[in-house]
Amino acid sequence: MKKVFLIIGLSLGLSPIFAQQKTEINITPKNSWLKAGLTAGVPVGDASDVSSFNLGVDLRGQYLFNPNFAIGVASGYNHFFGKDGLDDFGVIPVAGFARYYFAPKGLFIGTDLGYGFLTNVVNNSGGLYVNPQIGYHNRDWNIYGYFQNTFAENDLDLQTVGVGVTYNIRFK
Repeated sequence: MKKVFLIIGLSLGLSPIFAQQKTEINITPKNSWLKAGLTAGVPVGDASDVSSFNLGVDLRGQYLFNPNFAIGVASGYNHFFGKDGLDDFGVIPVAGFARYYFAPKGLFIGTDLGYGFLTNVVNNSGGLYVNPQIGYHNRDWNIYGYFQNTFAENDLDLQTVGVGVTYNIRFK
């Protein structure tokens, strides 16, 4: 019986959050932009057995709901350099992302969630892609640290820890 009351209470309490309201979204240079940049990382876990370094390109489209919260889409390419004569391989992420900005300039946290397509890996097309980040931002730049993980097929877990930098390209 307690569970029934809990479910009813949560449903009534959260209903304003999910209420459908027609809202017009205006894309402007103040709330939306592209982010383009570079990443560099050191593979850990399974990936460290076959690669010692990775470089990437980070591309994002962001919409800022309010001064603190943004969502968007993320993609790019992460190239893992093979070691000990092993072939290079890569991850192409296709993800959504969310970020929380504590102030107009300063600390932010966020994460990407989507699918990571693997390139040059036999019998494995990819898997769940997660990329939490913490960093510093201002009007034009984002500098961040990340822990990227692709939970690929056949129990292959590709992880890398690194840093990235992106430049904000404003819509006109």
